[in-house]
Amino acid sequence: MFGDLFEEDYSSVSNNQNGKGKKLKPKPLEPPAPREFTNLSGIINQGGTCYLNSLLQTLHFTPEFREALFSLGPEELGSLEDKDEPGAKVRIIPLQLQRLFAQLLLLDQGAASTADLTDSFGWTSNEEMRQHDVQELNRILFSALETSLFGTSGHDLINRLYHGTVVNQIVCKECKNISEKQEDFLDLTVAVKNVSGLEDALWNMYVEEEVFDGDNLYHCGTCDQLVKATKSAKLRKLPPFLTVSLLRFNFDFVKCERYKETSCYTFPLRINLKPFCEQSKLNDLDYIYDLFSVIIHKGGCYGGHYHVYIKDVDHLGNWQFQEPDNNLKALQNEEDIDDPLTVLKAVLLQFLQVHSQTFLLSSDESTVSLQKKFSPQNKSDFQSNGQQILQMPASNPPTSDDNTTCPHWFDINDSRVQPIKEKDIEQQFQGKESAYMLFYRKSQLQRPREARANPKYRVPCHLLKEMDAANMELQKKRTECDFANNNIELHLHLGPHYHFFNGALHPVSCQTESMWDLTFDKRKTLGDLQQSIFQLLEFWEGDMVLSVAKRVPAGLHVYQALDGNELTLCEAGIADGEDIFVWNGVEVGGVQIPTGADCEPLLLHILHLEAGGDSRRCGQLVESPHVFPANAEVGTVLTVLAIPEGVILTHSATSAGEESWTPVPKENMQRTFREHGLGDGSSVLVQDSYSDANSLLSRGEKWITVRNEIDWLEIKNLCRLESEEKQVRIPAAVNTVVFDIRIKAIEELKLMKELVENSCLRPIDRNGKLLCPVPDNFTLKEAEVKLGSSLGLCVGKAPTAAQLFLFFALGSDIQPGTEMEVIVEETLSVRDCLKIMLEKSGLLGDAWHLRKMDWCYEAGEPLCEEDATLKELMICSGDTLLLIEGKLPPPGFLKVPIWWHQPQGLLGHWENEDQPHGSPAEGDSWRAASTQGVPGHEPAEVSLLYLGDIDISEDATLVDLKSQARALPPASELAVPGPALLRAWTVEDKRPGRLLRAERWQLKEHKLGQRAGICLEPLQREEHLGPQDVLLRTQMRIPGQRAYGPAVDLVWDTTRGSTAGALRQRVAESYALPVEKIEIAKYFPEKFEWLPISSWNQQITKKKKKKRQDNLQGAPYYLKDGDTIGIKNLLADEDEDFSTIRDDIGKEKLKQLALGKRHSRKALGAQNSDIFSSAGTPTQPRGPEASLSIHVGSFR
Repeated sequence: MFGDLFEEDYSSVSNNQNGKGKKLKPKPLEPPAPREFTNLSGIINQGGTCYLNSLLQTLHFTPEFREALFSLGPEELGSLEDKDEPGAKVRIIPLQLQRLFAQLLLLDQGAASTADLTDSFGWTSNEEMRQHDVQELNRILFSALETSLFGTSGHDLINRLYHGTVVNQIVCKECKNISEKQEDFLDLTVAVKNVSGLEDALWNMYVEEEVFDGDNLYHCGTCDQLVKATKSAKLRKLPPFLTVSLLRFNFDFVKCERYKETSCYTFPLRINLKPFCEQSKLNDLDYIYDLFSVIIHKGGCYGGHYHVYIKDVDHLGNWQFQEPDNNLKALQNEEDIDDPLTVLKAVLLQFLQVHSQTFLLSSDESTVSLQKKFSPQNKSDFQSNGQQILQMPASNPPTSDDNTTCPHWFDINDSRVQPIKEKDIEQQFQGKESAYMLFYRKSQLQRPREARANPKYRVPCHLLKEMDAANMELQKKRTECDFANNNIELHLHLGPHYHFFNGALHPVSCQTESMWDLTFDKRKTLGDLQQSIFQLLEFWEGDMVLSVAKRVPAGLHVYQALDGNELTLCEAGIADGEDIFVWNGVEVGGVQIPTGADCEPLLLHILHLEAGGDSRRCGQLVESPHVFPANAEVGTVLTVLAIPEGVILTHSATSAGEESWTPVPKENMQRTFREHGLGDGSSVLVQDSYSDANSLLSRGEKWITVRNEIDWLEIKNLCRLESEEKQVRIPAAVNTVVFDIRIKAIEELKLMKELVENSCLRPIDRNGKLLCPVPDNFTLKEAEVKLGSSLGLCVGKAPTAAQLFLFFALGSDIQPGTEMEVIVEETLSVRDCLKIMLEKSGLLGDAWHLRKMDWCYEAGEPLCEEDATLKELMICSGDTLLLIEGKLPPPGFLKVPIWWHQPQGLLGHWENEDQPHGSPAEGDSWRAASTQGVPGHEPAEVSLLYLGDIDISEDATLVDLKSQARALPPASELAVPGPALLRAWTVEDKRPGRLLRAERWQLKEHKLGQRAGICLEPLQREEHLGPQDVLLRTQMRIPGQRAYGPAVDLVWDTTRGSTAGALRQRVAESYALPVEKIEIAKYFPEKFEWLPISSWNQQITKKKKKKRQDNLQGAPYYLKDGDTIGIKNLLADEDEDFSTIRDDIGKEKLKQLALGKRHSRKALGAQNSDIFSSAGTPTQPRGPEASLSIHVGSFR
């Protein structure tokens, strides 16, 4: 958000070591950068407006919307110049949208600003920093536009482009009378949970019919009697542009928290809506829609980031990838060079990409056409049955009428715009980053030929003039900025005007004669610079060498010569204000000049005793400046002072501010001044070895040896060997090699020297976990080890460059500290790696497979290609692999765990007297905790008995699955009945989940997934549940006891209504009780709570004051198959409580569990408080959600 605010600007600093201390001229304010190679403009994020940017880009790339907005002139909308005039009706929002679209089309800048537009919304800086929901914004923005355009020719712009209708119909099968109700929509909201994709959701909404028959008949007003009927919904009127909002965010009423649905949800590039519409005489092509925008949300339900995939319908951008060399890489292979077809294809592809303005290359590189001229071709008929998601026929020739032949897709992420391929959309089907809104356009909508690659098409003249003027102003500013940024000032020091004295160069006379200033373009070469200096210095004779120089306290010092006349000044590292020494490259005034950073002159302050005959000054401590080369030995100080033998002390300061001196050992006298860390201005104390040491120090000072505080690493002894030291601190710098640190740690820990060849260093994270070993040949910077962190010294060698260090664990429920470690070759196959891990785990058999743990610390996709190497699958050191039981089925097959489910005390079910009563083996069953001594029956207890796994084809039906499950050995002991007397459920959270109804459907149509479990429930008789039937478990409460009678299955037909009154009526009929004499409640087993269901539960909206009856399949009940319904007979039981003794015990356990978790969190917080306080990143509480609004003036 803050760009480069906190980043240093190194563009004006020389790469040489002498570039410090220069006074840099202030850089001018740079204009916006021009557009990048895509020739498209992004939008600047104001802090939290990525959702707004994504929607605005979608509207901008809807040409019909953009041009309809452009058609409204100032005579209808007013002028922005008059917006502050009293009484002026200026429609600011559409005017600012027009200007923004014009900027996105024509202004040569990489990203446009929405500040003026959000100001017209009435938003403050707080609202611009707060993120909102893009689906909510879509509706609010359309409403604001409708209000703003009231009374203009564009008053129906939104309805004309986005308005559609849905009709709900009930058809009497006797008289064929149709009762219908019509509803309007601007966008379709479709479910994501438990739905495989968009077409599946539309099928559920607009194809499946609810049937009224049997005990559930419909009262026809025409027939005036109860009759059989069907209820359905259809799309009646389709808009030119169809907006689809995906319900990714849901609320978990058990956990009382929101969550994001990240399951796989497919959607096609082209969709045929005819099956979902009313039958009409329209052409089949009128029902075909093409995808042109996908708004994507990345993150969770409380925050994240939006970006958008856009199809460039008018080909306004340059879609070609910047990969000109990729097609020629294959030519580096000798075998490919022998293939003339490969050579020709590579050359052709490179030619077409270079000339992208003339030729149009399809995304799959299979077809090519001209940008301007196209041959008319007949469109191929759309076949809905043969359609495949995200696959368009590659054989269709390009035509001017078919926009999908050469689709140009871009990923627009705020300011960044980059081309993508059509297949990249598949990545947005599922996950934390997934599609959130879909935008389709009728395939019959054709764009005029004049609009193709023409951004000025239909843009009003006044906006064209405004953009032209803005582009001229931008160009002018860029020229000025370019001049200011590229012209630098050089200080030329002329050699003949200098002499070498006291270790440095000094002017012979005044500074003005010895130094000239020159302004030069840094994009020019060193040869150009030398030529310019030759022209300036007409008196120069002989060779001319240009060298980088620097003014130091000792004088002027020359560094390296500027070689390479073809290099630009920028490439040579010449910065603004650089000092250039002009000489012959050898000597100055007959004296050979030492050059380079190694011999840089240092001005040191030498303190020593005054020697001589003057008794008053003899023995007094005096200070004198001396110049020494940086690469000279420290011992030369004694030579300069004519002291045959003495002690040299260097000056330093402690952290408390006290001055101290450190003596230089005799063995270090040969080290240089630079190696001792001495620089300009450093003080050195020299003492004759025969004098009293304390006489050189003033009163109050101490003779102490201190070492400057340096960076360090903490090395812990984890070798399990006895040592006096458990951990040591080793001095280190970012360029220190890991090997040196390890050797130093072994020495200081006083460990055996044998560890030198058999040990390694491993970083320790904040949780105490040992990470991947660090290679010995890496520096700390290369190994990404931070100074001040902890490393463990462990037994065992670090992996080589061709090896991988992997963690692995058993199962998907990983507990901290249970991971095992292994070092393998990166060329090892998955199969061999699995064998090694099984051996280390002590496991036998081949019924295992590997999965890679994803970034959420969950089991990811399985490693299906067992013959592929770890390197080919991009497995890296430090990755965690999970050993999952069960052999992977072959492609097209599922491995389905089968469970046996028989609810306890459920009446109307098949009973088997020969069923064994022994308890199942450990791990073979899941059973809810029971309560001893509780009278009567409890709410139906979940009991699942594991029967085994079956391998079955995805094309098999549910009947096939039941038949195959009956063949499992445990099933024969249970005398499992035939498939018709078995009810199938999916297994979710160790209890029955979704009821599988369609017996003849293929398993892939049930969307089971790779690891879905199935539990089978026995029935006494066959059942035929309709799509709108809900199967409930009902239990009558025993009067006077806190207990319930046996459970009874109840089928509730929701076609008669899914309200509380409809359910109460159905329950009353089943139990032959008056409806006003019963009370019912839904049981939530996870919370041990009952939620009463009353027909008087009604919500009142604030706006319309209209009562609305609850839908029990929605919040807060979410009634579904398998839910338990408790019933009280008010004729015999007036107690208002539905709970049982078991519920009280369960709630108490939950309370204790929550209390334990709270204490654990507090303990963990106290343990990590030091870490978080040092990091400076305290956890901030999540703020309340704020509503989104756009303020619009009144134009009515």
